[in-house]
Amino acid sequence: MQVRRLDPVLVDRIAAGEVVERPASAVKELVENALDSGAHRIDVAIEQGGRRLIRVSDDGAGMGPEDLALAVDRHATSKIPDGDLSSIATLGFRGEALPSIGSVAVLDIVSRPHGAPQGHRIRVDQGVKQPVAPASHSFGTRVEVRDLFAATPARLKFLKSERAEAQAVADVVKRLSMAHPQVRFALSGDNLSGFDYTAGEPGIEGLRARLGQAISAEFRDNALAVDAEREGFLLSGYAGLPTFHRANALNQYLYVNGRPVRDKLLHGAVRAAYMDYLPSDRHPALALYLQCDPRAVDVNVHPAKAEVRFADPGLVRGLIIGALKQTLAGAMHRSASNLGERIGAMTAARAGFGGMTSGGSRGTAPVNWDWRASPSAPGDGVSGMGEAPQAAFDSGFAPGADARAHEAPMAVDALDSPLGAARAQIHDTYVIAQTRDGLVIVDQHAAHERLVYERLKRQRLESGVARQMMLIPIIVDLEPADAERLLGHRDALAESGLVVEPFGPGALAVSEAPALLGKADIGAIVRDLSDALADENPANPLERRLDQVLATMACHHSVRAGRRLGAEEMNALLREMEATPGSGQCNHGRPTYVELKLADVERLFGRR
Repeated sequence: MQVRRLDPVLVDRIAAGEVVERPASAVKELVENALDSGAHRIDVAIEQGGRRLIRVSDDGAGMGPEDLALAVDRHATSKIPDGDLSSIATLGFRGEALPSIGSVAVLDIVSRPHGAPQGHRIRVDQGVKQPVAPASHSFGTRVEVRDLFAATPARLKFLKSERAEAQAVADVVKRLSMAHPQVRFALSGDNLSGFDYTAGEPGIEGLRARLGQAISAEFRDNALAVDAEREGFLLSGYAGLPTFHRANALNQYLYVNGRPVRDKLLHGAVRAAYMDYLPSDRHPALALYLQCDPRAVDVNVHPAKAEVRFADPGLVRGLIIGALKQTLAGAMHRSASNLGERIGAMTAARAGFGGMTSGGSRGTAPVNWDWRASPSAPGDGVSGMGEAPQAAFDSGFAPGADARAHEAPMAVDALDSPLGAARAQIHDTYVIAQTRDGLVIVDQHAAHERLVYERLKRQRLESGVARQMMLIPIIVDLEPADAERLLGHRDALAESGLVVEPFGPGALAVSEAPALLGKADIGAIVRDLSDALADENPANPLERRLDQVLATMACHHSVRAGRRLGAEEMNALLREMEATPGSGQCNHGRPTYVELKLADVERLFGRR
């Protein structure tokens, strides 16, 4: 078969398949061009998910007629002034986006540089370039893309619904807006919820405000500032508290030199940093920004510039893991304060139960509600809303609360502590503490589980976990392969407090165990340890697997629900929580306490 040179228009359409996969890809390229032009405001409008129309307007530097004519030619760009591909300091640079879009759609560009008396227009219709002509336009550039993929109808079959494509466009604009909080972004169109993000002040506060707009106010209120530097790499942004976790990684926004990326190295580093705080099926929410010398990163490894390659990936991974771990440890006992949903649900439940609605009218009682079942129902000879007879509490109605608020005088000096002063224990499970402006409810089992876990980790790092010798060794029967696996790690196990020896085929003798465990079920712990060590995934190193074992040990030993605590024990638990990093969540990612401000309580009673 004879070799022949392809038609230039066909070459552009092939290139369009690499650069412009869907309408969101075209929007990304056009918005990046606007940002590179120094725009302070960018407006994006779409119709039919971007298939019929994409319009991107900006107030950037603009282009004169000569630049406008070159901008739609292949391999023409203003973003590599010295021709050095190893030092890319802009977002877009390939010189393929505009001609590629113009080869599969109708592309209209109107632009006017600052100081120019008039603007100019150019049109590319399905790859056919028309001459530049004068046009009326304000300073900046407006790009319109109509009938995307009209010249390649086969690609239209692979697009999703208009709503899905519109949401993809919204996600692209949102991600770019989060990297440039000093720029005003507006998005409008059908099949989506438009937005208008006002420009923020330069610096971390402006970024925080933009993240509240783009992600949620809840994320803004439950995120920790990240600021770290190592060998020329700067890491900044916000990381969500471990208790503010999600079912997927869609709320993880990562940027390299202002460029949004979806990079396996970066996501893996985030996962490793949170591994000690979250279960395997939950994901943190965060927005991290990595700045470095453009020569230290290759942004030309993916046609859509979604992935990057670092000259020293180990340095970057270590920086992210170290910075996140230090930030999370610095949060100490802090837990997510997402009480809005809880308060709303409780208020709705109160209204549905016959309580007063916000407007002052009484809600509708449940269909199956029998007033005679209420402990406050009047007894014989009592009319109206009288007090319940004492017999109602003495026979049958016995709440499982143990409100011993007056067993010991309240530690008044502890009211100013973050978790306040212990006042009572209810249901032998939850500790109630009073603060100056509210109250704190602590899950005693979850809190103590985390405290024991941190003690075990600290002991292992400093001098090895303190051990106690068994009066009689505990024999644990296992599968032969499991027993051999444990014996292969006996030195590391000894550092974690477990001393094991072979005791015949498929059996181990445990002669020493961590002193903190007390009367825990050693056999169950050893079996859990065998399961943890069976994971030979290189992304899950031995140290992490041993951490999982320590977490299991802590769960076995911690104060169980149902154990009554005295006032001194409760206050000691609160003080240790305040001094222990990560104590705001248990080893499974659940919060260990919930704080209610007086304002929240007043909302529950309709006072606000």
